[in-house]
Amino acid sequence: MASESYDLVIIGSGPGGYVGAVRAGQLGLKTAIVEKDPTFGGTCLNVGCIPSKALLDSSEHYAMAQHDFEKHGIDISGIKLNLDNMMARKDKIVKDLTGGVAFLFKKNKVTPYVGKGRVLSQNQVEVTAADGSKQILETKNIMLATGSVVNELPSVPYDGKQIISSTEALGLPRVPKHLIVIGGGVIGLELGSVWLRLGAKVTVLEYFDRLCPTMDAQLTKRMETVLGKQGMEFLLQVKVLGAKTGKDGVTITYEDQKDKSQKTIEGDVVLVATGRKPFSEGLGLEELGIEKDKRGFVLVNEHLQTKYPNVYAIGDLIPGPMLAHKAEEEGVAVAETIAGHAGHVNYETVPSVVYTWPELASVGQTEEQLKERGVQYKSGTFMFAPNGRAKAMGSTDGMVKVLADANTDRLLGVHILGPRASDMIAEAVVAMEFGGSAEDLARTFHAHPTLSEVLREAALAVDKRARQS
Repeated sequence: MASESYDLVIIGSGPGGYVGAVRAGQLGLKTAIVEKDPTFGGTCLNVGCIPSKALLDSSEHYAMAQHDFEKHGIDISGIKLNLDNMMARKDKIVKDLTGGVAFLFKKNKVTPYVGKGRVLSQNQVEVTAADGSKQILETKNIMLATGSVVNELPSVPYDGKQIISSTEALGLPRVPKHLIVIGGGVIGLELGSVWLRLGAKVTVLEYFDRLCPTMDAQLTKRMETVLGKQGMEFLLQVKVLGAKTGKDGVTITYEDQKDKSQKTIEGDVVLVATGRKPFSEGLGLEELGIEKDKRGFVLVNEHLQTKYPNVYAIGDLIPGPMLAHKAEEEGVAVAETIAGHAGHVNYETVPSVVYTWPELASVGQTEEQLKERGVQYKSGTFMFAPNGRAKAMGSTDGMVKVLADANTDRLLGVHILGPRASDMIAEAVVAMEFGGSAEDLARTFHAHPTLSEVLREAALAVDKRARQS
């Protein structure tokens, strides 16, 4: 049991862990990172954000070649899907990026350990390698960054073939005839979009009365309409009761919550996309008395510290949005705090994105939240339909909504359903980070013709000054 000593040991090499490690290395902290899997990058790089976006882009190109190129004067015949090549491209992107993380560790003098990490005390981490050998790392500080795992519905247990999680949905060997998606959130809609574009019939079952229920209601209802035009089908306000598998497929039994009737639906593959839960098992937290809530989230203070001031937790392991960029900023904040800087995360400006087409992006509060809190606000909206760049692209579905304080005009929330919304939302994040107003967005130059002009028009519309409609 050879022992090494560090300023910081991080358990988990996902976006929060590896970015936190890089920042710690930059700040001169002797840092080690422990990863249980053979490749770095966590869920995001290996079986989450990155491979799903690779498939979304590939499937988007395939769908455009089938349905949209002709409008652009490009005639193509005999289009074929080569799913093996599409998957190989996705796998190469994952390999390149996970290899890039290893390079970052070397560049910033971060020592990686491959094995399962366990906290023995507030100053010791045990690493168990695949062969069972153990090593103890002495450390002044510990960062827990083990992320999350998929939720499993007890009534619809995974079998990895007919009833699958998002991990298996990223590598199906063939296009399903009928993909049933349980869960109308980010993961379900994104992976549903991939297989819809590649030729599957896709039906989404959602417990609530609308998709992505934490996001702006007006925009999610509009997204439902747009995705419906693409061919995606929705059964809302339904409660899944069970699943029966057979050689010909899967039969899902569900309850229609509107009239309490029981119904069934049949498909050949069922994707359970009902969210994720923190991965905190086997870390030794219970033995140390580190508190968790009923859902398994580790409880921390405003400095991301557990009951031990030198043991921190970040990312999906703690309450808050389960987003890679949120975890990254928390990892950086912890590293900076340990190094004596003012580490801080502004949770009011964490953007969220659904990478369907069109994309849905959001930052700040929704109208529903403002009404619930009794906040007086003004709203401005503008459609993509009259925008010159959107017309040139042939992507005019969607709209932008800007919410501002009724008295001060300070931005409270910005919500975008439209092409490249994931990139456009960054402007709103910066404006809100600096306490900007709708007037600030309205009076800022936006190049013409660009999609971002729709954001400006929505900001102008807050005071009923939109100029392009």
